[in-house]
Amino acid sequence: MRKVIISLAPVEAGLPVDKEALAEDVVRSAAAGAAMCHLHCRRPDGSLTPDITEMADTFDRIAERTDLIIQASTGGISDMDIRQRCYPLDYWRVESASLNGGTTNLGEAVYINTFEDIRYCAKAVYEREIIPEIEVFDIGMIYNIRMTQQEVPYRNPVLYNLVFGHKGGMQPNMECLTAFRAAVPADALWGVTHYGRDNWEFLAAAIAMGAAVVRIGFEDSRYLAPGRTACANYEEVEKLAALIRAMDLETASPEEARRIMNIPSGKKKPNTPPQAAGHQI
Repeated sequence: MRKVIISLAPVEAGLPVDKEALAEDVVRSAAAGAAMCHLHCRRPDGSLTPDITEMADTFDRIAERTDLIIQASTGGISDMDIRQRCYPLDYWRVESASLNGGTTNLGEAVYINTFEDIRYCAKAVYEREIIPEIEVFDIGMIYNIRMTQQEVPYRNPVLYNLVFGHKGGMQPNMECLTAFRAAVPADALWGVTHYGRDNWEFLAAAIAMGAAVVRIGFEDSRYLAPGRTACANYEEVEKLAALIRAMDLETASPEEARRIMNIPSGKKKPNTPPQAAGHQI
C-alpha cells in the first residue's frame, strides 16, 4: 500500500513563537501521523533571523520526544543573503532542507533565488549529507533545477515540492496541478503545498495523482472546515491523515519517510558546534 508523507510546517509567519507550546503541538502532530517538521529560523517575535539558536532549541525539544524528520528552511522573504539563509544547515539534527528553485513574485515581494543561489544551496546541503526538498513556485523552476544538475549532482530521488496559492505563483486548480505534475521528471518524487488553503479537495487531488509528500500546518493555512479554523496544528494533521486513510492509503512513519526520501541514517552530534557571526547555538 502506498505511503504518503505528512510534512508539518507549524509556524504562521510574523506571529510570536512560544517554543514550549509549539513543541507540544508538534509532538501531538507526530502522534496524529506527521513524519517531518519544517521550521524557519525565527526570533521569539516571529521575524526571520540568521541566528539559529531559537530554531535549534525548538528542534531539540521536538527531537527529545519524537522521531520526526528535522527539516530546516533556507528561504523566506528577508534581507538575508544565501550564505546566511544556509546557516540552519549547520545545525546537526537537520536531515532535510528546503532548496528554492528560482525567483518569483511572492505576494507583493520579489523572492530572489538566482542560479548562483541555487548552486550554493545545493552544494551546501549535499556537503552536509542533507536531502533537499526543492521548492518550486512555477514550472520553469523545475527546469532550473534540471539545468543546475549538470553542475551539482543531485542525489536520487530528487524531491520537488510543488507550491500553489501564492500571489504571483501557480494557483490551486486542476489545470495548474496537471501541468505542474507533467513537468516533474519521471524518476523524481513530488509533493504539494497549498498556501492559503480554503478547502481539502486540492490536496485530495494531489494525493490521488501520486504526491509522495503533503505539507500541512499554520505556515500555509489554519483552515479546518467550512467556517472553522484549527486551534492547533495537530487538528489539521488528524484531518489529513483521515483523508489519506479514506483513500485506502497509509501515512508514512518517520522511518518510512526517511527510506522514501533516501535520507542518510545515523546523524551524530559533533564535538564542536558551528561558530559564525549571527550563527550561534
